Amino acid sequence: MSFQGRTAIISGGTRGIGRAISLKLAERGCNIAFNYARSRELAANLVSEISAMGCGALAFELNVADHSAVMDMVKDVKEKFGSIDYLVNNAGIVRDTLLLRMKEKDWDDVIDINLKGAFNVSKAVSPIMLKARSGSILNITSVSGLHGMSGQVNYSASKAGMVGLTKALAKECAGRNIRVNALALGFVETAMTCNFSEYYKLQILKNIPLGRFGKAEEIATIAAFLLSDDAGYITGQVIQVDGGLAI
Repeated sequence: MSFQGRTAIISGGTRGIGRAISLKLAERGCNIAFNYARSRELAANLVSEISAMGCGALAFELNVADHSAVMDMVKDVKEKFGSIDYLVNNAGIVRDTLLLRMKEKDWDDVIDINLKGAFNVSKAVSPIMLKARSGSILNITSVSGLHGMSGQVNYSASKAGMVGLTKALAKECAGRNIRVNALALGFVETAMTCNFSEYYKLQILKNIPLGRFGKAEEIATIAAFLLSDDAGYITGQVIQVDGGLAI
């Protein structure tokens, strides 16, 4: 799975799954551009790690819900590296609460970043890929978008929307040799899940047949495969990576 000399954009690249995918692709020779929302220190550290591997790295502080900012980012990446071969729509947030308690802003923020963000970056990148007649897009969604989750009406809706986006865009782009797939994740060891109480973790683990949370490194390995030429005949698919949670 060589990515030598190619370029990927990873939204939400500084933490957890986004960071793991960025490093996995860089290990295989890929230039990486990513956005982040808050921590300049984490962004700088990631740029340093990628550069140490001999790959190009660009960091952009922006909100993927901002269409103009995303367009500018993609333009800068294309000018710097000459091509954009891969896109991972990973940026996402949660604002969990029951619908009766959910504020309009809780709904808007989650839909804007999780779903509109994926739309914005995909729209900005797709003309470049279409012209090149090559490319691979991977959307990071959730089993919550396939089966729903109590207290996650907004999050489930956003992730279900990403499933529809994946399948529709795969049909639109296949004729130009551009593949679009998605990973529907279960519980993964990240900064967010590390904050779960021990009682809550135990309740979750009872419903996961493999008996553990996933690791970001495992997700990154699967992501690299789906993006790579080795998966050249796979498109429009939503692969569940959840330890059996949603069997």
